[in-house]
Amino acid sequence: MTKLLVKLFIKDYENIEKSKVRTAYGVFASVVGIICNIILFGIKILIGLFINSISVMADAFNNLSDAASSIIGLVGVKLAERPADKEHPFGHGRFEYIAAFAVSFIILQVGLSCFKSSFSKILKPETVGFNWFLVCILVISVLIKVWLSMFNRTLGNRINSSVMKATATDALGDVLVTSSTIISILIGKFTGFAIDGWMGLVVSVFVLIAGYNIAKETLEPLLGSAVDREIYEKITEKVESYKGIVGSHDLIVHNYGPTHTMATIHAEIPNDANLEEAHEIIDLIERDVLREMGIFLVIHMDPIEINDEKVIDKKIMVLRIINDIEPQANMHDFRVVNGDTQINLIFDLVVPYSYDEKQEQDILLRIEEAIKKEDPRYEVVITIENSFIAE
Repeated sequence: MTKLLVKLFIKDYENIEKSKVRTAYGVFASVVGIICNIILFGIKILIGLFINSISVMADAFNNLSDAASSIIGLVGVKLAERPADKEHPFGHGRFEYIAAFAVSFIILQVGLSCFKSSFSKILKPETVGFNWFLVCILVISVLIKVWLSMFNRTLGNRINSSVMKATATDALGDVLVTSSTIISILIGKFTGFAIDGWMGLVVSVFVLIAGYNIAKETLEPLLGSAVDREIYEKITEKVESYKGIVGSHDLIVHNYGPTHTMATIHAEIPNDANLEEAHEIIDLIERDVLREMGIFLVIHMDPIEINDEKVIDKKIMVLRIINDIEPQANMHDFRVVNGDTQINLIFDLVVPYSYDEKQEQDILLRIEEAIKKEDPRYEVVITIENSFIAE
């Protein structure tokens, strides 16, 4: 059904790389979400008032907040489509994250309100009315939410939208919430126990958790998150596939929205390479990455020694020592400066983020001692840094 709806309502739906097509997906998903959630709110609020159920009414207002979330998402998607201007040279793509972040506060507010109402109901329990027709209506609402979750998940995966994936997760949470409401009604019918307040409490907790998760997921790209390993490998493999590039490191990816990505990387080239030829290769890589991956890549050239066997042997020796001391560490930008009485080994050392200052100093000391055992003339100059890859 999702495929059919996409074909009917999204023009040129297969070209998801286009910004307008991606926006159309977002608008379509938002409109569907608004319609479904408003219908569910109307049905559940009437049921809740009719059977005097706080958990049903809490669930209804959760659907209303979902409809409001879809409206904000719709606005965010449309604003994110705006092109770059002189005040915002990287475009307006982060509006999508800002919209989702605003949605999370609405969800949290609804969760807190439901929590308060449910707590009052626990202190003063009331009997919940029962009707098989009403239970069937709630079951149908569960099925609608299951479809809505699958719908958003499918579209979110297709255009790689974190907001739509979060919406899918939120809808799945609603499935659990409404299911718990049905259970409370059935238990009240067959046992006489008034657990409606407790089930409403469960509802509010689910809503609060959903709000927190959405806030966390949308805040990370706004603050600047580490590059996903899959993206890291895709970019580095692309860069290192070109003739004349012998390695790469220090890949940093800046996200200015789902369709606006900028990255920088250090590409290693032989130190005896022709400068103009190397620059031509770098320009070619940047153009190809922009065309094929939609990433504005800026490449810094790092000359490295690949012909001097003595330098290469020293590099292999240092790599072996680092691997023996800390397998998770790595190095790059290795250089050798020969003097009359000492030999300087200069390199950058990449250590895990879990390292504190004491651990960093400890690994520096251990590496230096191990290298000096190889030759007392060695002096190390090490710059500590962390990886930009998500662990």
